[in-house]
Amino acid sequence: MTASTRIADVLKSRFRHDGFLPMQKEVIGSVLAGRDSLVLMPTGSGKSLCYQLPALCLDGVTLVVSPLIALMKDQVDALRARGVAAGFINSSMTYEDARRVQMEAYNGRLDILYAAPERVALPRFRDFLRALKLSLIAIDEAHCISEWGHDFRPDYRNLQTLRGDFPGVPVIALTATATERVRRDIVEQLRIPAAAQFVASFNRPNLTYRVRPKRREFDALVWLLRRHGDGSAIVYRFSRQNTEDLASKLSEHGFRALPYHAGLEDDVRRETQERFLHDDLPIIVATIAFGMGVDKSNVRLVVHYDLPKTIEGYYQETGRAGRDGLPSECVLFYSYGDRVNQEYFIKQIEDDAERGNAEAKLAKMVEYGDVRTCRRAFLLGYFGEEWTGDVCGACDVCLAEPERPDAGSAYDGTEVAQKALSAVIRTGERFGVNHVVDVLSGSRSRRVLELGHDGLRVYGSARGMTKDDLRDVLDQLIDKGLAARRATGDYPTLFVTARGRAFLKGRETVSLTRTAPPSADEGLEFDAELFDKLRALRKKLADELNAPAFVVFGDAALRQMALHTPLDHDSLLRIKGVGESKMRQYGERFIEVIREHAGERGGASVDRQSGQAPPPARRPALGETYARTAELIRDGLNVSETGARRGISQQTVLTHLERLVDAGEAFDIVHLMPPEWRYRRIAQAFRAVDSERLAPVRERLGSGYSYEELRLVRLHVRLTAASSAADA
Repeated sequence: MTASTRIADVLKSRFRHDGFLPMQKEVIGSVLAGRDSLVLMPTGSGKSLCYQLPALCLDGVTLVVSPLIALMKDQVDALRARGVAAGFINSSMTYEDARRVQMEAYNGRLDILYAAPERVALPRFRDFLRALKLSLIAIDEAHCISEWGHDFRPDYRNLQTLRGDFPGVPVIALTATATERVRRDIVEQLRIPAAAQFVASFNRPNLTYRVRPKRREFDALVWLLRRHGDGSAIVYRFSRQNTEDLASKLSEHGFRALPYHAGLEDDVRRETQERFLHDDLPIIVATIAFGMGVDKSNVRLVVHYDLPKTIEGYYQETGRAGRDGLPSECVLFYSYGDRVNQEYFIKQIEDDAERGNAEAKLAKMVEYGDVRTCRRAFLLGYFGEEWTGDVCGACDVCLAEPERPDAGSAYDGTEVAQKALSAVIRTGERFGVNHVVDVLSGSRSRRVLELGHDGLRVYGSARGMTKDDLRDVLDQLIDKGLAARRATGDYPTLFVTARGRAFLKGRETVSLTRTAPPSADEGLEFDAELFDKLRALRKKLADELNAPAFVVFGDAALRQMALHTPLDHDSLLRIKGVGESKMRQYGERFIEVIREHAGERGGASVDRQSGQAPPPARRPALGETYARTAELIRDGLNVSETGARRGISQQTVLTHLERLVDAGEAFDIVHLMPPEWRYRRIAQAFRAVDSERLAPVRERLGSGYSYEELRLVRLHVRLTAASSAADA
């Protein structure tokens, strides 16, 4: 068997690919020829295959240096599912488990061994590596070794000695984000000056880049999430507290969202990530601790709720969208005032060169937010790649979008701007947006009264505007550089900039915008209802395998099924991503769902095997995890007890109950209700605001009522209404 035949055979049999993505074949050829290599490919371009495939063709063990425990686990799980002998060693393992993996590698039973850079630096581990027959050293996220990169990690510098310890073993360094300067630093630090360099295009044509003004950003986020339906989404936030606050707020609005940050317990982070990978949790609200190397192909939306520190970080995080090649969206909520938060931390950097580098990178990020030319061209240009087209057709600038969640009519905002800026100054520039809004609106809040701010001349000067409108005004003044946020203590405070003071003194005018409410406006060519049913089946099968959903089928294959509705084996095999193996494993189950759906729609409703009409469609089950929650509630446990028994949060229990009721399940949840007088008051508040939204109900009732109570009463009202309708 020739080398090329061997490569093609491994590609097909182990990785189930018919061909290579751009540049993969050249990189793999270089590695198998024993050359050092530097590989720069965007996220989703198939970097991992560039060392995983050679590992199966070489005689010995491939060492993969990887920075994150989650990354190791995901990749090892995926490799084992393909029959590849892979293992990892990290700090989360017991001594016995780590010892077992080392013995497997020593005895030649592993093809690939993952380890963190901190582990590789240990003298005893180096001794262990010397006892192995190393065939290849792969260094993932190699930009971490460069102090000029966006994610420099001192532990990576310990990898400098690998070349001296293993002079005959080829090294492949891989990264998704590195400028030319960083690439030079990588090969210098790793002492591989003659490395073959492979630099792929940074262009991700399936991604649409949008920048939205950071005004009423939560409403805009809700609009985005609803537009994407049940598609997976990642929302990045600046701090740990930010992630928890936003995830909680989204949950209150009916979304299934959880926070992810480095301050959570390891098992909580692990469970959250697993649920996201397995399509059991659609939304993650995270700091940048989440996502590096996470192998999830069907993320449809990545939102940066706050300004990132660097273009490299932003590009890498947006690269987690659409790794399956399907259209996906990347949205940045931009406010010039967010720069203040980032600058506060940059000023804490003691090293002058490092601080200067951070300031320069932040300036480029701000420039991206301000730019009014093609955003794709800007991103590519940052990494040294020229965009040759006129318009990219996939960014907000090139699309010149007339209808946006933040679009609205312009008006002369001079008077309200003067009032708002004066209120910031009169309150001593020591308070955040909400307090300034309370003063402007004439609120009788305890804080306003305690501080005597009801005696200020500006108190109540904007009573004619809603609080949301006043917050919007302040956000626009920050966007225009007339005010800014200062990071102090637990929350940012507002201050008036020199430009804002000049505006007040010079009697200038300013134009503001009334924000229009978002509205969904997107239709899909494929049958979205059938797509949801296919996703539910995929989720069920993936759960049975204890594997991520994409192991069954990717979103691209499901969309093709929902578009072409294949009703037999031959037509299903024509769907890209459906091979003979997957046909044998899953084909009949998917065909059954498609036939059933076609019967419901009055389409090709005759079963091709029996020649008779299929039975009436049943409501698809939500899955075993929901059934377990339902069982405990029916047994009389309350929300807290159910969460403790299941090992999930109370928020998740409530979400399960809401989805079960939406799916038509009936419950007796009287034992979950608050006392009768509180129940009546909550139910009356829902009727008074004429909405199922929780926020206005709680605002009406006050902070003495919890969101959990509100959700339970709302749920009981739904059940009562459904029961009455059935009796009628």
